[in-house]
Amino acid sequence: MKSDLFASENLARPAETPGMSLQNAKSVKYDVDGEMLARQGSMVAFRGDLQFERKGQGIGSMLKRAVTGEGLALMSVRGRGEAWFAHQAGNCFIIDIEHGDALTVNGRNVLCFDTTLSYEIKMVKGAGMTGGGLFNSVFTGTGKLAVVCDGHPIIIPVTAQAPVYVDTDAVVGWSARLETGLHRSQSVGSMIRGGSGEAVQLKLSGEGFVIVRPSEVTETAAAH
Repeated sequence: MKSDLFASENLARPAETPGMSLQNAKSVKYDVDGEMLARQGSMVAFRGDLQFERKGQGIGSMLKRAVTGEGLALMSVRGRGEAWFAHQAGNCFIIDIEHGDALTVNGRNVLCFDTTLSYEIKMVKGAGMTGGGLFNSVFTGTGKLAVVCDGHPIIIPVTAQAPVYVDTDAVVGWSARLETGLHRSQSVGSMIRGGSGEAVQLKLSGEGFVIVRPSEVTETAAAH
């Protein structure tokens, strides 16, 4: 059987190292030998001896609630084998988090991660009870985190002299050491997202960076 469907770039490649790697721009492959964590519903294929378990509410302080961002539930993958993860054909990126790093990520952009990483669900300081990005996950430790983004992300440096204002529906993540707050701007209300009247942005100040996706359409809105 012949077709450009079977081009080498489309064929599943053996993992060069255990753990997480990019299969292609739209999917992540994980060579599992033990356990890893992923968003529920993101596994598109697997082979080998793997077990999938929904992560739920823990009892007491022994187990934390396995929910990130906007109610994004996680699943654990245990055993030995290979699994592929993707979400709505979004672009996938692998981030190596090292000791001393701290990255805040919106739950809708989390795809999968190593169990060597710690994550804590936090309310975005200064955001109150408004808009998207209300609860984000802060990742620390040492390991790999795969994020998914609609389109090609924009990485914007943040400095003490130049804070950055971002649409709460478009922000993917930022350096956890940045200060956050809400910024209300009447003058640009009709310039952002085609809206009118008062606009509210997330203000990020300090030293670090912010990751923004080139789309403010939420998954709920896109489904209609």
